[in-house]
Amino acid sequence: MSHQGVSRSAPSGARGTARATTTQPQPNNGSARRLQRSLAFLTAGALAVPLLAGCGSDDEGSKPLAAQDIAAVARDSVAEGGTLKMAVDAVPETLNTFQADADAGTTRVAQAVLPSMFTIDATGKPVRNPDYLESAKVIETEPRQVVLYKLNQQAVWSDGREIGAADFAAQWRALSGKDSAYWTARNAGYDRIAQIERGANDLEVRVTFDRPYADWRSLFSPLYPKDVMGTPDTFNDGARRKLAVTAGPFRVDRVDTAKKDVVLTRNPRWWGRPAKLDEIDLHAVSREKRASALAAGTVDVADIDASEAERIIIAGRGKGTGTPLQGAGKTSARKLRSWALALGMDEEKLPKGPKKLRKTIAKWLEQQQELRAFDVRKSLEPAYTQLALNGSEGPLADERVRRAVARALDRQSLAKLVLGPLGLPAVPVGSHLGLSGQAVYTDSSGALGGLDTHEAQALLADAGWVAGGPVKQAGGKAAGAANEKAGKGDDQDKGDKGDAGDQRDPGDKSDGGRDGQYVVGEDDKGPDGKDTRDHQKDHAHGAPGAYAPKGTAAPKGAGAPAGPLAKDGQALSLRFVLPSGPGSETLQAVADQITKMLDKVGILTEVKKVPDESYFKDHIAAGQYDLALYSWPASAFPATDARPIYAKPVVAADGSLNVEQNYTRIGTDQVDQLFDQALGTLDEDEADGLLRKADSRIWASAGSLPLYQRPQIVGARKGLVNVGAFGFQTPVYQDMGFLKKGAKVSASPSPKG
Repeated sequence: MSHQGVSRSAPSGARGTARATTTQPQPNNGSARRLQRSLAFLTAGALAVPLLAGCGSDDEGSKPLAAQDIAAVARDSVAEGGTLKMAVDAVPETLNTFQADADAGTTRVAQAVLPSMFTIDATGKPVRNPDYLESAKVIETEPRQVVLYKLNQQAVWSDGREIGAADFAAQWRALSGKDSAYWTARNAGYDRIAQIERGANDLEVRVTFDRPYADWRSLFSPLYPKDVMGTPDTFNDGARRKLAVTAGPFRVDRVDTAKKDVVLTRNPRWWGRPAKLDEIDLHAVSREKRASALAAGTVDVADIDASEAERIIIAGRGKGTGTPLQGAGKTSARKLRSWALALGMDEEKLPKGPKKLRKTIAKWLEQQQELRAFDVRKSLEPAYTQLALNGSEGPLADERVRRAVARALDRQSLAKLVLGPLGLPAVPVGSHLGLSGQAVYTDSSGALGGLDTHEAQALLADAGWVAGGPVKQAGGKAAGAANEKAGKGDDQDKGDKGDAGDQRDPGDKSDGGRDGQYVVGEDDKGPDGKDTRDHQKDHAHGAPGAYAPKGTAAPKGAGAPAGPLAKDGQALSLRFVLPSGPGSETLQAVADQITKMLDKVGILTEVKKVPDESYFKDHIAAGQYDLALYSWPASAFPATDARPIYAKPVVAADGSLNVEQNYTRIGTDQVDQLFDQALGTLDEDEADGLLRKADSRIWASAGSLPLYQRPQIVGARKGLVNVGAFGFQTPVYQDMGFLKKGAKVSASPSPKG
């Protein structure tokens, strides 16, 4: 059920999460925070890193593809009291979300115990939190932007002190980036503030910006007390294992590292709707042990993967049928193994000897009996999995090769592979900056084009990669064209093309007759305005520049190229790096299909599986890959949160390349300018339009290819309500609890009362 308010600044846990090897905070080290955040969100099974097919139909973003699934009921149907045991990946190293080693558990605690001026609704939009704010709005734009916050007069910290301007000012000073003594990990937005002061009374806070900031609603969520933010010492060390002062429906009772628990109890000074639960225990359980923990009663609710969900579904269907363990007769190990596999047990975890095998099966059956008390709740997580292409060196430094990779992919079939078996909408993601349901979302992938293997081959030919060319062996001798290729697939038609949405009038101008349309090549004009490349300026089948020049023929025949493609004696082979830890099966299945798709157009792949703990840090962030699969969460504030992901890398003073979070290392000045313009306008419609144009340019550069929205699967105890797969929405912890006797779960998506 993990969800962090749809912000890239708050990582979401997921199956197979890779974690950093060091947890010590670094002084003012923004890059350390970005790396840690990415490590925390990067996943293997569902996959993710901690914030679009056609040419832009605003209707596509009108609603989320899947509704939340939380067993929603009104508050008067929730029983008073009880303890909810919730699985997390690990006991948080810090309770300060603004430090480098904060993780998903940190965010969960903050959501339950600290003020947030704005939360996220079911469509991924920021909404005012009435528990803390009477109102918040821009009251001046000239000479500078001023936002006036009017606080709820009942809002107080757990020590009885009113929440006020002093807390806002302390957080601004700590996160402004001006004092390196604060070991902060991010300062986006806070660095634009010029002044914070008390308004007409103690309930008003005036925030003055030194330059316009569109995403001002992203600030002060969460808000920490001045006791934490007031000095570098209290910021750095005062909120790592304790939070003495809070202001939410719950408070931090204790952090028990020995029992792997963070215990939250009701806040007696809470002024809002009272919490239904007496206690929430966040208990650390590794991903591969979630089903066992549910069965043992160690936790009541947990994010799970598809295989664990299947176990729960199978358990729910159980009718007490006979098993090979019943009766006095002996059953061979072969029959026991066959029976176990038929039930879906993991073959790799089955022992060989019949005695141990019978014991393993017996334990599994006991767990299945206990799992009948649970159900599966599923939706789509506010995050998408992408294929990342490292454009810093090698064949993928050529944008034609990157576009060829993109045109060879059947994104629809990849989405269906992951989401179809779960009964979730298998719709490819069409934006880098939003998901269906968010205002910014529009499908901009037409700037690059859809599946067309003939066009992919033509792009490769234009880039100089030809079939049957000589390939130099290690000793320098040229080998023939009959080199062996691994991972051949025969399940795709070479003549496959994108759908009709990939078509456009060849008379359309490059600056787009459509909002957000970007033509590849616009960013490659010389001082005289002429295109510096020899690429065609219009094409009957899509965006000019996204295709091979006119007259460039794809290899003849419908089959794959005869032998590997080669250029200058080198075969066209790409390093495809994947994680190998628990929960990586889904990701590996996706990679297998991608390998087959690329093989169809003559692109070889060298798959390398690496340990989870090194996957991101040593390969993705270090640039040691050509192709990789990882995910980004969607953000309610893409102008702020997405900019470092797609910013053009710049050379630092020491000669190193500063990529921020742009691990594909592909960017343009135009994309940076569009982000800056979106961040500086207070007109929301104008900002969305600028971001859509930026997204089209990101698509056209073919560095990041969004594939599918990640599934969100939660195992929850039956009778547990207002908990589960939240989708975009920020969880409401005070409404969680157990269903009253005689009450029923309604179809209402949002509990009232």
